[in-house]
Amino acid sequence: MSDSLPLRDRYLSLIDEIVQLTLQGKISSVEMVYQMLQKGITSGTGEIFELAVSDRLSTIQSQVDSEKDELKKAKANRSLRAIKTIQTQWQRYYEQNQATEAIALAVRDITTAAADERLATFLRLTDPNQKQPFNSSQLQQLAKALLQFAQLDTDIEQISQGITRGLAAWQRLQDHLISWMYEQNRELGFGGVPGENGPWATWAKKVNSELPQALFRSLAGEQSAIEFAEQRSITLSDWVEMALILQYLQRGLVSWFDQQPYNVQAGSKLSISTYLTFAVVWSQLASGFGNTAAVYGNGGSQMMLQILRNFAQRPYFPLYGGIFASFSGSYLRNALDYLDEPLRKVEGTQEKARIFTLLGYSQRALGQYQRSIKFHLQALEIARNAGDRPCEIANLNHLSRTYVQEKDYAEAINHSQRALILSRQAGDRTGEANALVNLGYSEVMQAQQLEQIEPETYEMPINYLEQGLKLLEKLGDLQSKGLCLSSLGIAYLVIGEAQTAIKYLEEGFKTAQISGDLYLQGRNLASLSEAYYHLQNAEKAIYTGGLGMYLLEQIASNEWRQPAGLLTILQGQIGKEAFQNFWQQQRAKIIAIIGVDGYDYIPQLLMRYQQDI
Repeated sequence: MSDSLPLRDRYLSLIDEIVQLTLQGKISSVEMVYQMLQKGITSGTGEIFELAVSDRLSTIQSQVDSEKDELKKAKANRSLRAIKTIQTQWQRYYEQNQATEAIALAVRDITTAAADERLATFLRLTDPNQKQPFNSSQLQQLAKALLQFAQLDTDIEQISQGITRGLAAWQRLQDHLISWMYEQNRELGFGGVPGENGPWATWAKKVNSELPQALFRSLAGEQSAIEFAEQRSITLSDWVEMALILQYLQRGLVSWFDQQPYNVQAGSKLSISTYLTFAVVWSQLASGFGNTAAVYGNGGSQMMLQILRNFAQRPYFPLYGGIFASFSGSYLRNALDYLDEPLRKVEGTQEKARIFTLLGYSQRALGQYQRSIKFHLQALEIARNAGDRPCEIANLNHLSRTYVQEKDYAEAINHSQRALILSRQAGDRTGEANALVNLGYSEVMQAQQLEQIEPETYEMPINYLEQGLKLLEKLGDLQSKGLCLSSLGIAYLVIGEAQTAIKYLEEGFKTAQISGDLYLQGRNLASLSEAYYHLQNAEKAIYTGGLGMYLLEQIASNEWRQPAGLLTILQGQIGKEAFQNFWQQQRAKIIAIIGVDGYDYIPQLLMRYQQDI
């Protein structure tokens, strides 16, 4: 078989040779066919060989089908069996050499890509969402193979060096992936005292390279990754190294958290937090680098989308909330805004619908109701087209909640009814429970708006809420249960039954604490403050109102102003001195939850509100 022939012709000759040797009785076993393929196929050219086999198979199959002469037909059948043997052995060869083949193809694609497409090509080929992503050993082989082409272009050499450095850094960090969790007085999550502890500070001490070390220190100090990226002049090698380090850290943490199903503190709640934290960091890096180098900015967006696509496929993807779990740190307070712009460039997919769902209910928590509605309507359309029924139902439910916030109760009832019908048709019990809660809650708020005071007006809506609660208790869905308890508490508050409202709101607060939803914790505390105010219990109204105001402001929700307004009224009624005495009496309880800094900050926050009005 001449090496001077074009590759396709060489492979056709190889196939014909094996067929002829088979017809001549010179192929004694399938192992001989395998060895001939092993010797004759050039690494990285499997697609060409596969097409050549397919062509020959079609040709000989046509001969078998059309041949009338019995002897010629018998020969054609023997040739067909030989071709099928080649096909079987090719599959065996491909499976056994798949990694080598994938590396060869990756080298080909990277080295032949345009200069401004090389980084994007590398990130696409090393995307962990692929069916068989490269492991660290295969990445090392890729780096070594690329080095052979270094003389063609310095970018290729830089990518190779970046891979090698990134893998070496990960080796050093691997043993310290979760060591920060066992530091004294540490809470799980990405918060902590700026610059002192937590994952970023720990990793900064363990990594040797300048760029990742500086990034970790910056994040540990709660500084914006946008500013960090804008102020850095980096090489392609630096960028690739940083990308691999962050990718391995994120995947390692998620893998560890996913293996803690019986630990409320370290289960899916922290996997969710990890996905979101790393996605936001990449989005901010994309924004910062994009202002100075478009290639690095686009690469950051690509990394962010890889993380979010993987997150959207997880069974615990939060369709109904809880995104603020362990999502502390002032530099992440408006974090999800950073994910908006890059997502606009992505085509409509199931993953995009789920990410828009997350963005939608996050915007509602922040008080951005029109933006929330826009995201949910987009998610609804994409989910419907993608056939993602749970996501479609979730967005109908979220639209109902957001329309309640907008005081458009007719639309809220309409969307909750649609969600209820669709969830029952689909057998989506979580969707059904949320729809019952939203329908009951919407009808209570509408009745209040219409100033309907008859108790029987509220019987059916409260019945919907109680049905939803029973169903959620059966399902064990803490996130949705917290929302239901909160809605029931508010419903009883609306009809003047403050004592019953307190029972549900206190349970709702505890449930939200377990699920880690800071928004729901703040909402329950704000409503509890109102309930205690109606019962003329000033001490508890001040305690719950202050805490609720603090938690809502910490996640940048405008709803902090509601308890602030109530506390201002209460302060005017009982006087500043009595108000201050009640506040100081609660000091130990408040510090136990939010620390000394939080306790000291609440009076400043209340003063800020009073200066604004």
